[in-house]
Amino acid sequence: MRAFFLSSLGNIGLTYATNTTGTNNTTAANVTMVQLSADTDFHFEILRDLAAASYGSGDIGEVLTAAYEIVPGNFESFYSSFNTLANRVYNAAQNIDARMFPVSARDTFFRASTYFRSADFYLHGNQSDPRIDSLWAQQTTAFDSAIALIPIPGKRVNITTSSGFYVPAIWYKAAGPNKCRPTVIVGGGYDGGQEELYAQMGVNALERGWNVLTYEGPGQASVVRDQHLGFIVEWEKVVTPVVDYLHTLPEVDTAAIALVGLSFGGLLAPRASAFEPRLAATLALDGLYQFGQLVLEQFPTVLAEIFNSGNKTAFDNAVNTFRASPKASTEFRWFVDQGTWAFATKSPFDWMTQLQAYTLNGVTDLIPGPIFIADSATDTFFTGQGAVLASKLRNRSTYYEFDVASGVGHAGIGGFRMQNQVALDWLQGIFCKC
Repeated sequence: MRAFFLSSLGNIGLTYATNTTGTNNTTAANVTMVQLSADTDFHFEILRDLAAASYGSGDIGEVLTAAYEIVPGNFESFYSSFNTLANRVYNAAQNIDARMFPVSARDTFFRASTYFRSADFYLHGNQSDPRIDSLWAQQTTAFDSAIALIPIPGKRVNITTSSGFYVPAIWYKAAGPNKCRPTVIVGGGYDGGQEELYAQMGVNALERGWNVLTYEGPGQASVVRDQHLGFIVEWEKVVTPVVDYLHTLPEVDTAAIALVGLSFGGLLAPRASAFEPRLAATLALDGLYQFGQLVLEQFPTVLAEIFNSGNKTAFDNAVNTFRASPKASTEFRWFVDQGTWAFATKSPFDWMTQLQAYTLNGVTDLIPGPIFIADSATDTFFTGQGAVLASKLRNRSTYYEFDVASGVGHAGIGGFRMQNQVALDWLQGIFCKC
């Protein structure tokens, strides 16, 4: 989930350069970032695709060309521009002889997958829109074609649980001699799919000689689509079966398994680690102590008051009216759309009610550590949440704030290589002790 705030209908936005503090000793005074759209939320999503280019899952020129065609605030325009790009790139990939040119085919399929995901991003306001499923099928097909062409092909697995659902995962085995190796479990948050995680962190971890497993749980991309399940608080019900699965693989050093949570996963991963003692380390990028209360505090006061009154009908009507208003920002519209979809409801009141349970209050004493917790100085929604979580965990945590000059935004968007350098270097130090 991206960084934004919901202070009023007329003033809802994201600013990338107001906080000039940081802990990496880089001078950041007056640092700004070029805006890729007059719509600040569209800027973030375009930057997301540019960030993927850092590890070969996008290309800068074609993303910027697509961005030029997007009308600020127009969700259909965003869809159309990226859908056109995705189909063009996918068709190019299909025309490459993968046996003769496997690298070219692989890279082109990766790019197409990224763009299909972007085309889907703003469509969840109409939960019956058939494009939600068809675009995801296209991105999955493109991604599977790509990971079939990496040195050791990625493998999709469905991990059974005792909770009535399965965990879709992708297993990436590290190249090199067959031996037990450290393994990183990587999970996303409020809006991303696990395919995105390959470029975000998977490639870097594989280059370090580690195995990688990405996954999705209830509330996340394919689980909502295929199993019709919204988010659950008890994230250990997702992670523990994943750890069980890794313990069956001979190439996994079971003493060196780490769990990474990105974005909203910065709350889900620490929560799971409190109930899963077999983890060598946990990383929260970015750290999040409480989510529901934070969201409610960022809502316009009038909406918060209606919610607190317990009047479901009034809250649903008010949110839906605000959402339809021409004054409603892209951030507000998207956040409600994505939230109700990911929490498997059409009622904003039910969604907001469920959100209030997402807190680490009462759980932090159970989190064993070591845990790496990050903040981004440009994250205006999660601002300071990582520091709050670190303060609760005290010497069990290592805290790091990426300052404005680093370009590392929410969940590392805009600075994947910098985030991986800092976070995975820390993790490498932990693995060396295992």
